[in-house]
Amino acid sequence: MAIWDVENCDVVEVHTDKVKKLKEQMPDVDELYDLAELFKVFGDSTRIRILFALFQTEICVCDLAEALSMTQSAVSHQLKILKQAKLVGSRREGKQVIYFLADDHVRTIINQGREHVEE
Repeated sequence: MAIWDVENCDVVEVHTDKVKKLKEQMPDVDELYDLAELFKVFGDSTRIRILFALFQTEICVCDLAEALSMTQSAVSHQLKILKQAKLVGSRREGKQVIYFLADDHVRTIINQGREHVEE
């Protein structure tokens, strides 16, 4: 058996009660698509680094770029993606724009992800 093979049942027997219940509980296709798109945003290590930094503190692009040893342009590009995904928010303070995590859901996702990889 190859590593990627998955074990299958020895017989084909559909449990209609389980299938019916599953179909009733399954979110609609659009919601599942949106969820998959959200998880794609977490699929980039640079964005994870930015989210983790924002997990620690609210910060402007200049400081964030310096802390992550990145260009401001690169950080801005990733922040745009994170903002479009509603994972970060921003506010203007004089001539600076301060970025922060959008809400506690983002904290929870990051914490749960860290717990999972540390197991």
